This record gives sequence, structure tokens and C-alpha cells, in this order.
Amino acid sequence: MRRTPLHLLVLWVSVCLVAGSAFGQTRDTGKQTIRKTTAKTKKNPYLIDINSAPKIELMTLPGIGDADAQKMIDGRPYRTKSQLVQKNIIPQATYEKIADSISAKQGTNAAKKRPAWR
Repeated sequence: MRRTPLHLLVLWVSVCLVAGSAFGQTRDTGKQTIRKTTAKTKKNPYLIDINSAPKIELMTLPGIGDADAQKMIDGRPYRTKSQLVQKNIIPQATYEKIADSISAKQGTNAAKKRPAWR
């Protein structure tokens, strides 16, 4: 079989492609990288503000019923969301369920609860 320059060129390109793809492969160390999703990396864009949310909205939180929602409203204003546990409004287990879904913004509603000084 006689080799023509075209056959040699095709052979040379094929060898280069195979060698290039072999060198382009990364070495598998056998370790799998698993990215854990924590509460800090997974943020809820729709946070419920515990200082201004109505009772119906508070009751949409997991583990919060009618009585808990009313206690949350009666205990306002909150400087931080962790005050729900500190003031014994809800138990720690319930707080852990809803902590990623709530916020305690300081705003006009917090100012309304302050007594008027005359």
C-alpha cells in the first residue's frame, strides 16, 4: 500500500487529536467534592418581617399557629429575630424551623410601639 502525502497528513492530524485529548484529561483522585448547602448559603428572598407582618402571614410559617402568631404580635418590637426565643415567644425547635424565613427589620412599626413622652 502506497502512502500519499494526504494519507500521512490525515494520520498525523489523527495522532495529534488523540494525544491532545489524552493530555487534556484531568486526573481522577477518587474524591468526590460534595457541596453542602447551609442556611447561610441558601437565602430566602421572601423574608417575613416579624415586626410588621400581619397575623395571617405569620401563621404561614411552619410550626406557627394562631396563638404563637398572636404572641409574636404582642411581643413587638424585636431588635433581632433571636429575641423570639429569648422572650419565650416560641420554643427553640420552632425557631430553628423558621429562622431562614424571617427577619426583624427596624422601621416605622417599631417606632409606633414606643410610648409618647409628653
